[in-house]
Amino acid sequence: MAAPDSIKPFSPEESQKILHHLQQPAVFMDMTRGWPVLHWTAEHLSGCLGDKLVRFRLGRKDETNTPLFETQCSYVEAKLADFLRWTRDQAGTDVGPFFKYPKSEYWAYADYKYIAVLFQDQPSMFEDVKWSEFGYEGRNGRESTLWIGTEGANTPCHLDSYGCNLVLQVQGRKRWHLFPPEDTINLYPTRIPYEESSVFSQVDVLHPDLRRFPAFQGARAHVVTLQPEQVLYVPRHWWHYVESLDPITVSVNSWIELEVDDMARVSEAVTKAVVCALKSAPSDDNSDNWLNPTEEGVASHNENMQYVNLAVRALAQRQRGLCHSKLTQDPRDTLPVKRDSRGQIRKNSDLVTDSVPFSVPFGPHLTPVRCQQDYSPETRGTTTKDPEASSDTAPKTKLASAVRLHQGKNECIHGLTQCRPRDCADGTSENSSVDYEEPVHPVITTNDLLDCLVHPDIIARVTKLLLERHTYNEPQEEEKPLI
Repeated sequence: MAAPDSIKPFSPEESQKILHHLQQPAVFMDMTRGWPVLHWTAEHLSGCLGDKLVRFRLGRKDETNTPLFETQCSYVEAKLADFLRWTRDQAGTDVGPFFKYPKSEYWAYADYKYIAVLFQDQPSMFEDVKWSEFGYEGRNGRESTLWIGTEGANTPCHLDSYGCNLVLQVQGRKRWHLFPPEDTINLYPTRIPYEESSVFSQVDVLHPDLRRFPAFQGARAHVVTLQPEQVLYVPRHWWHYVESLDPITVSVNSWIELEVDDMARVSEAVTKAVVCALKSAPSDDNSDNWLNPTEEGVASHNENMQYVNLAVRALAQRQRGLCHSKLTQDPRDTLPVKRDSRGQIRKNSDLVTDSVPFSVPFGPHLTPVRCQQDYSPETRGTTTKDPEASSDTAPKTKLASAVRLHQGKNECIHGLTQCRPRDCADGTSENSSVDYEEPVHPVITTNDLLDCLVHPDIIARVTKLLLERHTYNEPQEEEKPLI
C-alpha cells in the first residue's frame, strides 16, 4: 500500500493536461507532500551552505510611488548565518556586512539564485525538488532557482519574455499581484533598466501615481497569497509583482520552456541591439544606471547583431524542421510535434490531445487566481465589492475615472501647464494678455525614445518583418519527393 505522502490529487499526466489548458494563474494544493525541499528553511539552508557567500539585494522600506528597481538597491555578499542573525535584530550581534543596514529601514533579498550553482558541490540536493510530479520528466532543482527574503522584500512588476513559471512556497508567505498580458497597455512597459527576458512596468502597483499613469486604473489585478507547500502556476507573459509578507520567506521556482520561446529570443535579440546601441552612445542624458546588475556587461554592437542573426537562423531552422516533420509524417498521425523540458521531441503517444473536451478541475486541490473585481465580500474580508466591477464595462469605467482624476476639476493638461477647456480650444483665453502661458513641453530623453522603439508591440512587429525578409531571401533546399 502506498504511503500517504505519495498520494497526490493529480498524476503527472493529469498535471500536464491541466497546465496545457490553464489560461490563468492557479494554485496547486497537496501536490508537494513528501518533497524533501519542504525542509529547505533558511536555517536548514544555512547549515547546508556553511561559509559560502551569497549575494543579497537590500532596499529601503520607503514608499515613493515609483518602483524600486534593482539598479537602485544596495548589495552585500554574506553568509546565510549573518543574514539570520540580522533578521533577529539583536543588539551586539555580529551580522557581518549587514551592519550598515538597520533592519528597521531595509529589507534583504537573495533572489535569482540558481540551485545548480549554489549547490554545485552537493548535487544530491537537486533531487529534493520534484517537478517531475507535474509531468516534467527529469526536471528537478538543477533547473530551478532559490529565493530567500525578509518581510517587504519584493520584485518590481515585470513580465518574463520566456516560458511559463511554477513557484513553490517553502517558508513564509508571499503575495502575488498578477496582471494578464492584455494589461500591457495599462502597465507602461519599459526596458530600462535593461535585463534580457524581463520587461518592467514603470508603475508602483501598490502605490500608483495615477497622474503619471492614469491607464493603470483599468488594470485587472489578480491577487493571491501563496502559502507554504503551495505551487503557483504563472502563464506566459503574465505581469507580476511579488512581495514577502513574513519575517523570512523561502521559495523555489522553475521557468518552463515553450516552443514560442524561439520567436521570443528573436525579439529579445532585437531589443538588446537597439537598447545597447542607444544607451552606449555618448549623450547628456545617458548617465543613468541603465543596465540591470543581473547582466554581465554591455556587449558590442557587432556581438549583438551576431546574436540577432543566430536567433533568426535558429528559428528558421526550427520552423523548417517542423514543416519537414509534417511532410514526412504518417497521415494517420495528426498530433503536433512537442518537446519536453530538455528540448527533446516527445512521442506523439505522450502528448495531451484536445480530441476530447477538457474542463480544468478547479476545486480543493486547484484554485484559480481570480481578478480582484471578481472577489466577493466573503473572499475579500471586510472590503465591499465595487458595483461597477461586476459589469463588462468596468475597466472602461475605471479608465474614464482615471482620466478625470488625471485632468482634475474641469481642467485639462496642456503641456505642463493647466488651463480650462474653453481656454484650450483655440489656444487663447478670454483674457489672454493676462493669464495665457506658453505651453512648456517636456524634454524627450533617450529612455523616452526607447520606451517607444522597444515597446513590446513594436518589437513584435519588427520581429515579424525580419522573419518575413529572412525567409524570403534565404535559399530554399530542394524538396525530395516522398516515397
